[in-house]
Amino acid sequence: MRSFPPLPNVLGPDAPDDLLSGHLWLLELIDGTGLRVRMDESGLLRFGDPETIYESFDAVPLALRPAVRHVRERFDREALRASVDDPAGVVFFGVAPHYRGTEYDWERLPPFLGTDVWSDEAATAGGAFRPPDAAAAIFEGVGLDPITVVERERNARDFDPEAYRIPESAWRDGPAAGVVVRNKRGGRGRITPDHADASEDASAPASDPIDRSASDELDALDEIVARYVTRARVDRAVDSAGRGGDPPAIGPIADRVVESVARETPVGFGGEAAFAVAVDRDEFRTAAMDRVRRVVRTSGT
Repeated sequence: MRSFPPLPNVLGPDAPDDLLSGHLWLLELIDGTGLRVRMDESGLLRFGDPETIYESFDAVPLALRPAVRHVRERFDREALRASVDDPAGVVFFGVAPHYRGTEYDWERLPPFLGTDVWSDEAATAGGAFRPPDAAAAIFEGVGLDPITVVERERNARDFDPEAYRIPESAWRDGPAAGVVVRNKRGGRGRITPDHADASEDASAPASDPIDRSASDELDALDEIVARYVTRARVDRAVDSAGRGGDPPAIGPIADRVVESVARETPVGFGGEAAFAVAVDRDEFRTAAMDRVRRVVRTSGT
């Protein structure tokens, strides 16, 4: 599967020489992990992060599973087949937002936002990434949300990255994590509040510091469960698990609650990342199931 394109600091030595030329697109940089998707000939969607291709859903980190579920449910396979001769030659790149210190409006923020589209048919020299406007239309055509556009077609002569002020996020009450600068020839770079060096993950800084203040009062499993396995989170999990039509069982509801907690809170499970609150996954799921049963019973679900 095609790799993520580099996303260097606009002001750094690795930025393309001609990046700040022509007309620019400015896109919101979302805090999360890059997720890439490709459809094979059978219609099966295959997923990977910037370093790994996942062989199964069980291999997907918990915080990214809501994004994988979302793409599986929304992706219009027939629309892709109708638009290109070789669907397997198209790779969709995006970001799976999850908590890395930035507090988003999680109920409103889609689990996956599309950032780039690679097509083997896009150019004669072995393929190319599509321009930002074309990529956004392609994502919408297959049923997925494209990344938020901050500004379209800004003349590079009028753009000073050193003086640029990070705008408000479309998905939180506060500034964006940064801005991605694109031109229509494939050049790209990023601007972050501290102008930190960028990784090749086309999502958010891999080295963002995690806010550990949330761990001060959460030193017992029951306290963590009480804080994060809320009625609202359980209700959302019930809705998600019940989309097939049949009343969902407690197990699938609990799985989605755990995934939601991994995505939206400082709680981390196992060795997936260095979070503010580290919890054993199996112990948390068992405790969450008890709370899910109580919530479901009292709500009459």
